[in-house]
Amino acid sequence: MTASTFLTADVLIAYSAYFVGTASPGPSNLAIMSLAMSAGRKSALTFALGVVSGSFFWALLASLGLSAVLASYSECLVAIKIAGGLYLLWLGFKSAHSALRTEHLPASAARQGEPLKRLYLRGLLLHLTNPKAILVWLSIVSLAITPAGGTSHTAPVVLGCMCIGVCVFSSYAVLFSTASARRIYVSIRRWFDGSLAVMFGIAGVKLLTSRI
Repeated sequence: MTASTFLTADVLIAYSAYFVGTASPGPSNLAIMSLAMSAGRKSALTFALGVVSGSFFWALLASLGLSAVLASYSECLVAIKIAGGLYLLWLGFKSAHSALRTEHLPASAARQGEPLKRLYLRGLLLHLTNPKAILVWLSIVSLAITPAGGTSHTAPVVLGCMCIGVCVFSSYAVLFSTASARRIYVSIRRWFDGSLAVMFGIAGVKLLTSRI
C-alpha cells in the first residue's frame, strides 16, 4: 500500500462523503459540543474518543463484510434502532433537566462523580446504537471496491476516514471548550440545553419510527 493509494479518485470521494457526514451537526457532535462547554475539554475529548471507537467498530465490521450480514437481519437492526432511539430520548431528558435548573453548576460540580470511563462508554454507546452508522460505513466501504471486484482500497478508505473522524470530533471538543465558548454557554445555558433537549428528542422519535 503506497501513498498514492490514499489519493485515488474513489478514495478521495469516500473521504469527502465521510467528512461531510461527520462534520455535519448530529447527535454525536451536539453531545460533544455540549460536554465541551459545560464540563470542559478533557470530558469532551474522552466522550469523542468513545464515539470514534464506536465508529471504528462499525468500520471494521464493514471492511470484513460482517456488517452486510448484520444488515440483512432486520431483527438486529430493529433492536439497535430501538436501543439508539431510547438512548437519544434519555439524552434529551438529561438536557431538559439541565435546562430547567435555575443556576448553572461549575464544570467540576456538573460532572462530579462521572468518571472518564463512564464518559467514554457514553460516547461508545451513542455510536454503537446508531443503525445508520452501519449503513453509512457499508456505503463508504463500497466506494473502496475496485472495478475488478477487489478490495485493495478498503484499508486506505477505513484508515483515512478514521483519521478524519478523529480530527472532526476532537475539533468540536477543542473549539467548544475554549474560554470564550464556555462564557457564551453560561449566558445562554438554559436556552441551549433546552434546544438540545428538543433536538435529541426529535432525533430519538425519528429513529424509533424510521423504517431502518
